[in-house]
This record gives sequence, structure tokens and C-alpha cells, in this order.
Amino acid sequence: MAQPAKSLPRGQYRTYLAPAAVAELVGMFSWGGVSEAAIQRGSSALGLLQRGEKLLSPQFSLMENFQRGLVPRFNESGEIAPLELPLIVEGQLKNTLVSARSAKEYGKVANAATSGEYLRSPEVAPGTLAPDQVLTALDTGLYLSNLHYLNWSDRPTGRITGMTRYACFWVEKGELVAPIENLRFDESLYRFLGDMLINLTHTQEFVPEVGTYDHRSLGGIWVPGLLIEDFTYTL
Repeated sequence: MAQPAKSLPRGQYRTYLAPAAVAELVGMFSWGGVSEAAIQRGSSALGLLQRGEKLLSPQFSLMENFQRGLVPRFNESGEIAPLELPLIVEGQLKNTLVSARSAKEYGKVANAATSGEYLRSPEVAPGTLAPDQVLTALDTGLYLSNLHYLNWSDRPTGRITGMTRYACFWVEKGELVAPIENLRFDESLYRFLGDMLINLTHTQEFVPEVGTYDHRSLGGIWVPGLLIEDFTYTL
């Protein structure tokens, strides 16, 4: 941290996303991602996955897991969700979040999702990369501890834009060299969770939900870190 911040040109860099950064990206699945209503209306970023036009990496799996007891299983209508609901299994969309309204409107089976059909107790399955081997596996590239200001830049193609935040570093030959100046990224989840996904750490971290819009949020997400080839930075 005592080194001068390094300014990097836009381009594609091998990148490690620490769990807090991964949590920000997975959080986007709640906004036009795993919602059945969004799928039906054609506004979901996972539409290409649902139609079989794109696949994610078989290393990537996402579920709702209420077994950890961090949030209530019941929704605002008192309906009880299953203890586990696999959403994406080995890169393929297996289930969506279906509210009672969507079930009635589209002839689907409800799974006690909230009316907004957003993630409440998400968990990303771990991989095989040892945390103490992350810098060695990264070799030369970017180590991103945190991201912020995320939004969809092109939802139908799953493109997410955002900024690097604090504790982000340039790494050379497995060694931290210097902190970096802020970068903006713009990348499709079909790339960074698809062919460009190298591995996930074999450990998960709990990243708590700390939002206070209208009320203090509960729960959080269990996520590993992600090692990605050629993550795209645009500014």
C-alpha cells in the first residue's frame, strides 16, 4: 500500500476476484437474473442460458441455501421455501425463483420466492484452488478485493459494468507490486463465468448483507474467490 498507485491502460487482464468482489457480481442475479417473471418478459440476463444459446462454466453452481439459518425461510406471504433450491448447476440453469404471482400468471410451480423474486440466501459452490496459491495461480494480473457501482450495461447479453474499489493490486510473477488506480470494467457473465473462468477457491467466505434501504437487511452470501482469464477493463 505504500507504493505509488499504478495506472493501467484499458484492456483485458488475468484477474482474481476475492469473495467480496464476487458477492457484488452475484448480487446482480437478483436484478433481472434468476427471476421467473424476468425470464418470461424477456428482460433477464439469463435468457440466453435459459434458451440454451449460451452455457456457463461447469465449474459454476449457484443455489439458495436456507440450511445455514441466516434468514427466514418464509416470504412476505408466509410461504415456506425449500431448504435448498439449486438455480444454476454446473453451468446450466435448473430453476428460477418463482413467486405465487408468477406461478399463476405463467403456469409455473411456485417455490416460495418473494414477490420481487430476488436471492435471499445465495451460495456459490467452491472450486479446487487453495487460497494460499491464489497469487501463484494469478501470476501476472489484477487482484481485486472489492467492486462497486455495478449495473447492467447490456442485460440481454449479461454484460455488467462497475468499478474497482479499495485494496486492488497489480501482481507480477505471483507478487503484489502496487495498488492500482481505479478501473471501470465491462464484461459479460457468459465470459467471466463461462470459458474465461479458470477456477474457484476451495474455501468460501460469508459476505454479510449490510444494506439499510427501508430496513436493516439480513443474511448475506457464501462465495469463493474466482480466477478469471482476460477480464475486460474499458476505462
